[in-house]
Amino acid sequence: MTKTNSGRFFEDYRLGEVIDHAVPRTVSGGERALYHMLYPARHALHSSDAFAQDCGLPNSPMDDLIAFHIVFGKSVPDISLNAVANLGYAECRWLLPVWPGDTIRSTSEVIGLKQNSNGKSGVVYVRTTGTNQNGETVMQFVRWVMVRKGNLDAPAPETVIPDLAKVVEVADLAIPDGLSFENYDFTLAGELHRYGDYKVGEIIDHVDGVTIEEAEHMMATRLWQNTAKVHFDVTSRPDGNRLIYGGHVISMARALTFNGLANAQMMVAINGGAHANPCFSGDTVRAWSEVLDTAPTSAPGVGAIRLRLVATKGGEVGTLKAEDGKYLPHVLLDLDYWALIPI
Repeated sequence: MTKTNSGRFFEDYRLGEVIDHAVPRTVSGGERALYHMLYPARHALHSSDAFAQDCGLPNSPMDDLIAFHIVFGKSVPDISLNAVANLGYAECRWLLPVWPGDTIRSTSEVIGLKQNSNGKSGVVYVRTTGTNQNGETVMQFVRWVMVRKGNLDAPAPETVIPDLAKVVEVADLAIPDGLSFENYDFTLAGELHRYGDYKVGEIIDHVDGVTIEEAEHMMATRLWQNTAKVHFDVTSRPDGNRLIYGGHVISMARALTFNGLANAQMMVAINGGAHANPCFSGDTVRAWSEVLDTAPTSAPGVGAIRLRLVATKGGEVGTLKAEDGKYLPHVLLDLDYWALIPI
């Protein structure tokens, strides 16, 4: 009897299957410190207990993307161990803050399958849910991933592509209990720009760049317990390169937005996202954002801002796709998300 896990292949997934992922993870202040070491993350709400308490929270919650990486990482051994690439996201919502001491686990449901025309791989769509030690859902997202076939002769499943919402509605954004920006300290936050200072269509160049290092990427994927072979094993890709985990690019780009969007304190939803081109060690990641929408919320002094975050490895700010609709080669990430910002 085989006791090791070589990972699932495309033909091993069944529509409607629910997979409980192994090894719950208890988080601590260590994750916060390591996160801030790996990325230039400086948003005040995730950095200071005192600042968070002035905003109505009991303490500073874990960075939103820490929760994302942990929930995502738990799913990798069952969903994307034999992945070619993670392709995109939709219907992502943070529903409860994650606090130091919380224990996070993940479950995924297969909601779509589509074999590729080459017959060598297929796309698996899953809805992944992260819960805490109380059984409460802390976040949920849909992602789709290209997975190799283990048996090229395995029959193709019926194609099912889920109908996914293009945007998470403002009314469906989950705002943490007690959050208020009425006593918000703009000096401590690092910038004066508030909700009304941002206009739909405005493009913000975040100016700074960070060169991706192999060692930091390896540390990050190990921190999130992401075991996808393409991130570790140079024999997993024909070009012999280790693919940089897409979430590493998301965190790097989000951290870079501090310069220009320091007051966009919390990510509360991802409407959609695509890893447009692969990222490798040595690439220098830069970022720009486009304001897509703004809306008030029911929380005191809290507004919502919808942003398109684009990570690149060069190229002109504001350029995204060619005339044929395909992403330009310098574009790494195209992410559409909602954040909370003081009014």
